[in-house]
Amino acid sequence: QVQLVESGGGWVQAGGSLRLSCAASTSIFSMYAMGWSRQAPGKQRETIAGITSGGRTNYADSVKGRFTISRDNAKNTVYLQMNSLKPEDTAVYYCSATNLGSNYWGQGTQVTVSS
Repeated sequence: QVQLVESGGGWVQAGGSLRLSCAASTSIFSMYAMGWSRQAPGKQRETIAGITSGGRTNYADSVKGRFTISRDNAKNTVYLQMNSLKPEDTAVYYCSATNLGSNYWGQGTQVTVSS
């Protein structure tokens, strides 16, 4: 069982930045593919960024060029740097970890972007 704890959410004005962190409780963090998803009220959860164990990244079109996912295997932590935030980025952001068919989710952190 892997526990994921997100932090760094909050309130920001449009155009601002936030950095989310997700700490994982596993000694084999480097073997996990990590991702960030978000869910806005009344909408389905959307996968927005992923990073493989080898460091390859991918992004949803909605955040490409504005968000950056990274990982620090020494700290068992994955990050999501969010720049040029828009009101439509308002959502609960979730971290995920995947390895060998097992998938884990964090509890989520709220991000609110005001216009």
